[in-house]
Amino acid sequence: MDAGTPATFDPGIDSNSFRGALGSFVTGVTVVTTNSPEGPVAIVANSFSSVSLDPPLVLWSPAKSSKRFAHFAGARRFAIHVLGADQRDICAAIVKSKTAINDVPTHKSHCGMPIIEGALATFECNLEATHDAGDHVIIVGRVTKAHHQGGDPLVFHAGQYGILAKEG
Repeated sequence: MDAGTPATFDPGIDSNSFRGALGSFVTGVTVVTTNSPEGPVAIVANSFSSVSLDPPLVLWSPAKSSKRFAHFAGARRFAIHVLGADQRDICAAIVKSKTAINDVPTHKSHCGMPIIEGALATFECNLEATHDAGDHVIIVGRVTKAHHQGGDPLVFHAGQYGILAKEG
């Protein structure tokens, strides 16, 4: 598509163009982990956002069609990890398998959640609220503990992973 000629479409009819337009927004890449009766599970999500500083709230939105949805829709606790540019292999493994977290370097949080080693930021959460949102559910978490370190983020844009190009 020509960068100077915007396409106009009805997103209710043309879901492919709508997906393409949404892909124009650069996002970070997160992995959400939780415990389940089957053991630790993980899912990749780029639908992460801060909500509130007081109280400390964040959100993410899993697709109802995901085979992993049931593990997260009912989770009372979960951890959201912001991946670094050097963690693309972790992302790729988790996309392929919900149990790939078992092969990723992790440690257990104070409440037993799997925490990915080396993530740029981690937010340990208790479920605060859920909201139905079409083909997704918005999950709001109250952050009970957070971890942060410097580094370059893994980003997602137009269906591709990449790294942030810094000025100067």
